[in-house]
Amino acid sequence: MNDSSNYISKYETIEDIKLTDEEFNEYSRVKEEIIQGQINENSAINSINISNIKQEYPLLDDSVINRLMMDLKGYGKIDALLDDDDLEEVMIIGDNLPVYVYHRSKGMMITDITLESNEIRQIIEKIANSVDRKIDNQTPILDARLPDGSRVNATLPPVSTNGPTITIRKFKQDPLTIIDLIKSNTISVDLAGFLWTTIEGLGVKPSNIIIAGGTSSGKTTTLNTLTSFIPPYERIITIEDTLELQIPHQHIIQTETRPANIENKGEITMDLLLKNSLRQRPDRIIVGEVRSSEAITLFSALNTGHSGIGTLHSNSSHETITRLTNAPMNVPSIMIQSIDFIIMQNRLHGSNDTVIRRVTKVAEIVGSENNTIQLNKIFEYNSQSDKIEFSAINCNALNKIAKLKGVSYNDVVDEIKNRTKYLIEYMEKYDGDIDHVQSYINKYYSL
Repeated sequence: MNDSSNYISKYETIEDIKLTDEEFNEYSRVKEEIIQGQINENSAINSINISNIKQEYPLLDDSVINRLMMDLKGYGKIDALLDDDDLEEVMIIGDNLPVYVYHRSKGMMITDITLESNEIRQIIEKIANSVDRKIDNQTPILDARLPDGSRVNATLPPVSTNGPTITIRKFKQDPLTIIDLIKSNTISVDLAGFLWTTIEGLGVKPSNIIIAGGTSSGKTTTLNTLTSFIPPYERIITIEDTLELQIPHQHIIQTETRPANIENKGEITMDLLLKNSLRQRPDRIIVGEVRSSEAITLFSALNTGHSGIGTLHSNSSHETITRLTNAPMNVPSIMIQSIDFIIMQNRLHGSNDTVIRRVTKVAEIVGSENNTIQLNKIFEYNSQSDKIEFSAINCNALNKIAKLKGVSYNDVVDEIKNRTKYLIEYMEKYDGDIDHVQSYINKYYSL
């Protein structure tokens, strides 16, 4: 086997707490006693502190105590990785194999950390217990989340042949905002002004949007930031497999799917949550990822006057249509026209091998001809200038807003310019706080 690690950047961690064989045996014994004691007393591991351990085990060395605290309170050797806000993903790939990470700017990296099978299983069991889910040989796949919202997928043999695995998609401690996306050139300020106007819809015609792209292209982040353009008086219902969205909105209900239990009962699907949301009088339905039969329910809702935004795995706007209209989604072509825009987002390689995210196209659905959905390019990415530029002669969504609002098309265009200018004015005093951004956007409606 070729050693591919020679071609991947190294991520150096702080040296792990090293124990002698005698100390490790003592550590293992005490750890098992503590865990068993907590189970018997039905108490939380988080209630344990250093003074408790020193009082109970006065002869333990400090190195053993520190290792115990690291394992019992956190997630052992990977704590340092989870604490690094520059990392997007932590990937444990098996027994005694190196842990990989995905850095926000440097891409894939290999760490100097390895874990044995029993260490990985302890982390998996701790995560599963924290969300009241089960993983074992009967159900060897786990989807869960950490207390900070980070998404977790874990597998056990025989599903993963090299031993247990864990993949953690980390949440940023401070969520990115629309201003961050503008500053990082993921979108332009002109596109932000356009999307603000069309998402809010001037109170008469809010746009329905699908954000599409490949894995780790930043779809969920863009979705999260665009929700700041939803007016504060609207009621939002979110539907996700695993809670990821961090929406700074007061009137919001967040819902999450649930797998079946060991008796194959109690499953809560995306489709069931979506149908239930229609009974909750939503102004806006947000679906974390559209991938199966729930697509028909979503498009039925959009065709009956509800407004929505969702994400979908796809590599182009035409592929997005193809995926929606074929199995397993099977959305009738006539219902696709309830979507106003498809936003395409891609992960690209920038200068110096850095990883960048860019919205590369905004396509408008303008109708159907010979049972083929027709698309109109509104914005398109120019790789030479590294900018996304307005490329349309006309925009149907703006025409609809103008007609329903009783104003001219140019009046709507002027409103886009006003909102763009408003965002530019804030960029110089931006402090990175998502609540401050939301408050600033909300103030616009009272000007």
